[in-house]
Amino acid sequence: MLPITGGIAGSLLTACGGSDGAAVTTTPTLAPSIGMASASFVSMAAPSLAVPADMAKTLVSSALQVTFSDKTTQTFALAYAPFFTTGDLVPDGKGGTILAGGYYDINNKPIIDTSVAGKERQFFSDSPDGTSLLKLDKPTTVAGIKGNAVYAVVQFEYTTRAQDDATDMYGKLPSPIAVLTLDQDPATGKLSLVKYHNVDTSSAMGLWITCGSSLSPWGTHLSSEEYEPDAFTVASNAQFKAYSKNTFGDETKANVYHYGHLPEVTVNPDGTGSIKKHYCLGRISHELIQVMPDNRTAIMGDDATNGGFFMFVADKEKDLSSGSLYVAKFGAGFSLDPAAAGAPISWIKLGSATSAEIKAMADTLKASDIMDVVTTDPADASYTKIWYSGKPQWVRVKPGKEKAAAFLETHRYAALKGGSMAFTKMEGTTVNTKDKVAYSALQNMQSSMVKGNAAWNPDYNITIDKALNAGGVLAHTLSAGQKDTTATAINSEWVPSLTKTLLIGEDLAVADALGNLANPDKIGAPDNLKFSEKLRTLFIGEDSSYHVNNFLWAYNVDTKVLSRVASMPSGAEATGLGVVDDLNGWTYITSNFQHPGDWIASLHGKVQSTLDPLVRANYKNRFGAQVGYLTSVATSVKLGKTS
Repeated sequence: MLPITGGIAGSLLTACGGSDGAAVTTTPTLAPSIGMASASFVSMAAPSLAVPADMAKTLVSSALQVTFSDKTTQTFALAYAPFFTTGDLVPDGKGGTILAGGYYDINNKPIIDTSVAGKERQFFSDSPDGTSLLKLDKPTTVAGIKGNAVYAVVQFEYTTRAQDDATDMYGKLPSPIAVLTLDQDPATGKLSLVKYHNVDTSSAMGLWITCGSSLSPWGTHLSSEEYEPDAFTVASNAQFKAYSKNTFGDETKANVYHYGHLPEVTVNPDGTGSIKKHYCLGRISHELIQVMPDNRTAIMGDDATNGGFFMFVADKEKDLSSGSLYVAKFGAGFSLDPAAAGAPISWIKLGSATSAEIKAMADTLKASDIMDVVTTDPADASYTKIWYSGKPQWVRVKPGKEKAAAFLETHRYAALKGGSMAFTKMEGTTVNTKDKVAYSALQNMQSSMVKGNAAWNPDYNITIDKALNAGGVLAHTLSAGQKDTTATAINSEWVPSLTKTLLIGEDLAVADALGNLANPDKIGAPDNLKFSEKLRTLFIGEDSSYHVNNFLWAYNVDTKVLSRVASMPSGAEATGLGVVDDLNGWTYITSNFQHPGDWIASLHGKVQSTLDPLVRANYKNRFGAQVGYLTSVATSVKLGKTS
């Protein structure tokens, strides 16, 4: 939790005694204050086997340094405070408890793990992900609130394995999503969980692999469904059959076209939540979207091989239920060199639709009603060669089914229409409003981006000479007055028009002494992105198979300084990144992690034997993971210094 409201006394950095979140009592001053001029993060060192325990937990030994308008500075040590570990019993707001991260079927009945006879228990997630922190204008009184009622929405992407520690459960359970009611101490900013509510997702047919998320400008939680199952091969998809069985009790009941869309959660004043799924933003591998300040324009990450850069422009503000979908077509100039001029972007309109009409199509159409798809050249000019998920295919749209193809077979249709379907694992997106720049994370730069690869198409204008496993972050200039490829004006002043590289990682030719396969002092496989306007900082969370510990970074866009802010438990991914610049005068950085101790032999071979027992002891034998936020170590501080 960070202070940012310069010039206002009482804008404090919360006090915390460490990861247990114990508060230190302080009295805020009401005297006049000297405002904040700037803030920066003091980087921490990466943990090592010199202190194995540091590698087996969330470690925060960084600091926030504040410079005031009178040129003086103060430095505040940071720490991590979890709300809970998944698998904990937490308050349900009704005088009882509920299992944090627990799984429920379409009838809201607990889904039971029976993999160990005599130890049956409800499944719970080891992979919390997207988190939104927010407040409501008129919250209802909730038991346990002593200060301000604030809320968090937390989604759980998947669980890795069953209790037997062997049965793979990835993507086989409907993703839960929860609303947390939090008590915010007005004096310290400390957040305490008082209620956990599991959102009923039955109206959305359950949720499929919810990954990253964002907070909409109007205060709702914009979720995601990534890795949309292929409708043309779903009959042989064992994962999707298991999902259907666990969700509906029948492995044939789930409809493949109901998944791969954008769910939106609205928090109610009593700490409950409701959900609706938008079907008109394209059926892609939704990592997360970022809505621009106009409340209408959204850019979307597409976590896929042969993925695209997509944009949606809503018909009305604060309403994603209808609008127009576009895919980017890049011109020449894409480069990994941040000093390069960059690549211009033009936009191909794929179609306009309402969520309701696409939902009706999803309810009734089969894949074969929409397209013909073959995997070998049919020697038929009515087919078009595309690249899909790393391999060539030949496709043609059935007569009159262009809209269905655009919104239900978006990857294939975008390629057919000439979109630059070249990216690999485009993950987080965020926006720097002041500079009118958006950012996208590429977890890896591989296969379909690499010259000569079987998945590469030179016409996409996205070409690198060799793979960069450590990935990078792209920066997109946002412009008004843009037209699509038919010369029709795009009704937005926030359209990406030029892409440059901002930051890249560095692969190592030989693993270092700890086992890192990418330089641990640079970003490695960036995933989560969030930008703080007041801190002028881009926060970057990693999902790397190349760093022994994944890190949370802070990159100051003015000073160009990259600082390591936190280290996740070894084998865990950094998730749940969120930044709220002002929540009742406080700024918060949320941060979760998932699947601790998910060992990869080529990466963790030098540390696994030492760290595995420590991780198991910390996180429920590797079945638990944490949801929480950054805070200060010992004393509350104000960014406005008393004059």
